[in-house]
Amino acid sequence: MLSTVLGIDTATEWASVALYDAETGARAEYTWYTSMNHTVELMPAVVQILERQRMAPEHLDGVAVALGPGSFTGLRIGLSVAKGLCLSLGIPIVGIPTLDIVAYAHYGQNLPICAILQAGRGRICVAFYEKRETEWRRTDDYHLADVEELNARVKVPTLFCGEIDASLKAALESQLGERAVVASPASSLRRAGYLAELGWRRLRTGRGDDLASLEPLYLHYPQIGD
Repeated sequence: MLSTVLGIDTATEWASVALYDAETGARAEYTWYTSMNHTVELMPAVVQILERQRMAPEHLDGVAVALGPGSFTGLRIGLSVAKGLCLSLGIPIVGIPTLDIVAYAHYGQNLPICAILQAGRGRICVAFYEKRETEWRRTDDYHLADVEELNARVKVPTLFCGEIDASLKAALESQLGERAVVASPASSLRRAGYLAELGWRRLRTGRGDDLASLEPLYLHYPQIGD
């Protein structure tokens, strides 16, 4: 029986690890600013969250990892650690696209969702989601965009969430007006609890990924500093 899933998110400068289990939901979570220092900080964070819950790695039933888009280096580190754990413990792995994690945190409301990640050099990564009957669905591919494209595409009030700084918020509200409903700045902090829950939901239905072939999702070539 699938019980406890570890979530690992190293897609950006903010990293997060979490434990999710069938009985309590999100059991523990640790989110911090890494300044792209994932190599040094990730494994100690995993060890710490397990120790604080008095758990051994052998108690894990699966690992969910943020798949991207995001930092080239950060994604590689997170996926490498996740694969290493799954290989050594003989447990399944599941990759969850980063924008799906961003959107999932807002599924409690009814507006269409545009999830956003900063891609550097004025670019943003986006994906759109809509509620159809009782289920949320992504309605397009993950892609690079700008505010002009969003202005042309968005016809109804839409919740914009994710990595939205003050300048992007101002641009969205200036160009889209009332069609742009911008989520609280506090919600821009991605939480691995949502990642672990998404992973748990997939793994319990047997929809894990192939350990050997799972690769990060990139939307652009890496830049210096990625």
